[in-house]
Amino acid sequence: MPLISGFELLYQPEVVRLYLSLLTESQNYNTLEAAAGALQNLSAGQWMWSNYIRATVRKEKGLPVLVELLRSDSDKVVRAVAIALRNLSIDRRNKDLIGSYAMRDLVSNLPSGQQRPAKNLEEDTVVAILNTIHEIVTDSSENARSLIQAQAIEKLVAINRTSQSARETKAASHVLQTVWSYKELRNALTKDGWNKTHFQPTVAVTPKATKNGKPGYDDTTLPLMEKNQDGYSTIDQRDKDCKYKTADGSADLTEREPLKNDTNRKHYIRSNRPAVSLVDACDVKPQPVDSWV
Repeated sequence: MPLISGFELLYQPEVVRLYLSLLTESQNYNTLEAAAGALQNLSAGQWMWSNYIRATVRKEKGLPVLVELLRSDSDKVVRAVAIALRNLSIDRRNKDLIGSYAMRDLVSNLPSGQQRPAKNLEEDTVVAILNTIHEIVTDSSENARSLIQAQAIEKLVAINRTSQSARETKAASHVLQTVWSYKELRNALTKDGWNKTHFQPTVAVTPKATKNGKPGYDDTTLPLMEKNQDGYSTIDQRDKDCKYKTADGSADLTEREPLKNDTNRKHYIRSNRPAVSLVDACDVKPQPVDSWV
């Protein structure tokens, strides 16, 4: 087996495990954002190593770790995690798992038009979440069905019609158009009181072109060094002394199969809500590196 060197050192299971360990144990917003941003960057693109990272994160049971962080009170942590999940969902198995178990957490972060959620997420974060949802429902009517079951249509229509942000409106419109494109879902949507006009864009939008017809990804580098701050920081100065918290709330996952609690999690899992299970049943043990490349 050839000796691994250079940039290939970044794409090894040990590195993924290190980032996932930080995401599991850290209570520091800077660390959480940086670790999620690292996985986001490693999983961006369509080359061999990004494909490897997307599968490795799943096999290392990293998907539920990321999904739980969608409940964080930190805007920038939620944003970095959402973009990481978008890149990871390019892998088809990841997309199916995320669509089945993460949709309600994604939707819970969306505003209802002009009414912002309790977290008061910034425009960039809302757009990132919408883009992630769009990636998940693209080429998957089952994930679109999960989106409907998560009570997302009302929020998406409200954003599309009343949001003051053109970027949010455009992103919500892309999701709505994709959902309506699945003819097998239209009867259910109609029974809920929706019709074609609810899924039409309020402004002219053109989906972002992708190279060679391949799905898009976000390779925005996170985190970034902020000016006038000493040290490595990507969050507001007032947040430096804050401990990691999560928003209070719950979501009904009883329609899904029972989810196993992860006893290794030490922070922020609510006792009245099971931990999210996004582990591929076929991926109990990670495979050797050379079986992937």
